[in-house]
Amino acid sequence: MPTTKSADRPLQIGLIGFGCVGQGLYDILEKLPELNAHIRRIAVKNPTKARPLPHDRFDFHADDLLQDPELDILVEVIDDPTEAFRLVSTALRQGRRIVTANKAMVARHLTELVALQREFGGTLLYEAAVCGSIPIVRTLDAYFSHEPLESVSGIFNGSSNYVLSRMTEEGSDYTPALAEAQALGFAETDPTLDMAAFDPRSKATILAAHAYGLLLEPEQVLNLGIENITAQDIRYAAALGQKIKVVASLQKLPDGRITAFVTPQFVAPTAPLYAVEREFNGVVLEATYAGTQFLSGRGAGGHPTGSAVLADLVALRAGLRYSYAKLTTTEKPTYTTDLEVEVYIRRPDEDASNLVTFSEISQDNPAEGYAVGYVSLAQFLRHRDALRRSGTFVARTGKIRLLQAKANVISETTVLTA
Repeated sequence: MPTTKSADRPLQIGLIGFGCVGQGLYDILEKLPELNAHIRRIAVKNPTKARPLPHDRFDFHADDLLQDPELDILVEVIDDPTEAFRLVSTALRQGRRIVTANKAMVARHLTELVALQREFGGTLLYEAAVCGSIPIVRTLDAYFSHEPLESVSGIFNGSSNYVLSRMTEEGSDYTPALAEAQALGFAETDPTLDMAAFDPRSKATILAAHAYGLLLEPEQVLNLGIENITAQDIRYAAALGQKIKVVASLQKLPDGRITAFVTPQFVAPTAPLYAVEREFNGVVLEATYAGTQFLSGRGAGGHPTGSAVLADLVALRAGLRYSYAKLTTTEKPTYTTDLEVEVYIRRPDEDASNLVTFSEISQDNPAEGYAVGYVSLAQFLRHRDALRRSGTFVARTGKIRLLQAKANVISETTVLTA
C-alpha cells in the first residue's frame, strides 16, 4: 500500500509508459509546479530507445513501481492492453489508486476492473481513455448519474475524422488522405484500429456502462470503418448537402431497450457533429430532462490526452472515484441488436452482393454500384469482417427501426440536430 500524504505535500506519481501521452503529462506537470505533483519514477520497456530525458530517469521493470510504497498514484499509459490489464489489476489488488488511458483494456475488462475496486478498495479512473480532452466519462458518471439518457452519440476518433475532413476538403481518395494523416502523426503506421472503428467501439463500450449501466463485450457493438471509402462516396454525401462522419451511437429505444453501433454516417449541416473536423472529437448527449448537451475538443495528442490524465490525478488526490450509479440500479436495461438500419451501400463487385440483403430499397443505382435501404443489424454484425475484406463501404443515413415494429422509424438525425 502507498503511504498517505497530506494535501500540502508533493503528490508522488509513478508513470508507466513514456510515449505521446506520458511525455505530454510530464511536460504539463513540469509547467505547472503549483500543482505540487511530481513524477518520481518512470518505467519504460526498451532501455536502448532514445528519449528526451536522461537514461537514469527511467526504470525498466514496471513491477518495481507497483512495489514502491512511496508512490501515491500510478499512471499507466502503455499501448499493450494485455500488459496494461496485468499491471492495473495487480495495482487494484493492492488497493492502489491508478489512472489509465488504455481504452481497449478498459473496454475488454471493465466488469473485472469494477469488481476489483469493490473487493480491494483501490480506485481506477480512465477519463483519458475516451475522447482525449473531453470530460465525457466524468460528465456521465457524476452529472448524469441518475438522469435517464435518450442517446449518447459522437465522433470518438480523431484519426479517421482527420482523413474524412481532408477527403471532403480536397475531393481526394482515401489513400492520400491517410498518408497525410500518418505523416502528421494523426494516424498510426498500422491504421487498422482507427480506420476500421475498433478504437471508437472500445470507447462506446466504456460509455455504455456509465450512460446506461450496461457491461458489454466489445464484439457486441457493430463497428464498420472507412477503409473502403472513396471520393465517390464523399461526392454522394455532398450532393445531399451532408458530410460523412464515423459516428458512435448509444440509444434508448421506445421500448426501453438500448442499442449501440459505430459506423460511418451521413450528417446534416444542422447537426453539431457536422462542424467537428480534423483531429477533433465531439459528443452529443440527449438527456430526458436536461435536454441536449454538446461537448467538443481535441480527441488525441500528448497535451490534450495528458490534460485528461491530469484531471484524474487531481480527482484522485481529492478522493474521487466513479459511482457507477447506473450499474447498481435494480432495473437493468436490456441490450438489443434486433433492429434494421437504413444504409447506403457501395459494393465493388457482385460477389459482395450476397453478404447482406435489403428488406426494403429506396434507391438502387447499379451503374454507380450503390443502393440505399434497410438491412438488419444482425447481418452487419455477422458479416462485418467479410464486408471489410470485400471492399464494401457502408454508411448509415441515421434512421433505424425495430424489427417487430417496422412502422416505428426512429431518426438519429433528429437526435443529432436537436
